[in-house]
Amino acid sequence: MKIREITVVSGKGGTGKTSITAALAASAPGGLALCDADVDAPDLEILLHPEPREEHAFIGMDTAGVDSQRCIGCGRCRDVCRFDAIRMEGGKARVDKTFCEGCAACTLVCPVGCIAMEETRQGTWFVGETGFGPMVHARLNPGGENSGMLVQLVRKEARRVAESRGLGTILTDGPPGIACPAISAVTGADTALIITEPTISGEHDLLRVAELCRRFGTKAAVVLNKADLSAQGAERIKEACRKEGLPLLASIPFIPGVVHAVSQARIPLAELEEFLGPTWDRLKGL
Repeated sequence: MKIREITVVSGKGGTGKTSITAALAASAPGGLALCDADVDAPDLEILLHPEPREEHAFIGMDTAGVDSQRCIGCGRCRDVCRFDAIRMEGGKARVDKTFCEGCAACTLVCPVGCIAMEETRQGTWFVGETGFGPMVHARLNPGGENSGMLVQLVRKEARRVAESRGLGTILTDGPPGIACPAISAVTGADTALIITEPTISGEHDLLRVAELCRRFGTKAAVVLNKADLSAQGAERIKEACRKEGLPLLASIPFIPGVVHAVSQARIPLAELEEFLGPTWDRLKGL
């Protein structure tokens, strides 16, 4: 069974990406698994309220750890650390794992070998149940590293869940921007649905994300949100889509009810309903 993954992305936060993802999930024709790959700011669970079924530790890169019993307090590890992750306290070295970047330089200069690299929990990933299908999501610890790895992990688990239940579509709420987490979210996806808005920065961000998708061979389509806030800006977005060959699936006006619904942790389904069916229909044709 072929499983299709649609990843919803944006050039920046605040475009309405998660609200539209939640509304698409609630209006899906069926056979859907959900994934929140925005692990640095996972908001989809606020709207979909998944019932927890599984919880797992995410072990990212190794960080340094000091055996205080063997430490002689020479300070060489502190001096070599470029990230200010090591402090001397009570004549002993202590590693602040929030700042440790895992370079292991401290292990090489310690004269008594009391520093070693340790597996470190960088976050947590979950499997839950929503009213619209199973959902895999994650939460990176504050300052946690390897968000790109965690994105790949939740996408892999979402595919496993979809395969085990015979679900034909994965709808993924991806991270904003074009950095490592966004690359991890769009690579290998069937379609990237780019949410943008009618501003100069919106146009700029749209073109950056579209270029990212091209580089990694992912088809892209566009939804223009808050389209009526600037007629000139909306026309610029439409022209950019024409030049770039990007299908514009929907133009959604600014709807105050969407803001109200989200503030109540409620899916803005009724507010966006007239735009969702056509968007799903056009996504099927891509």
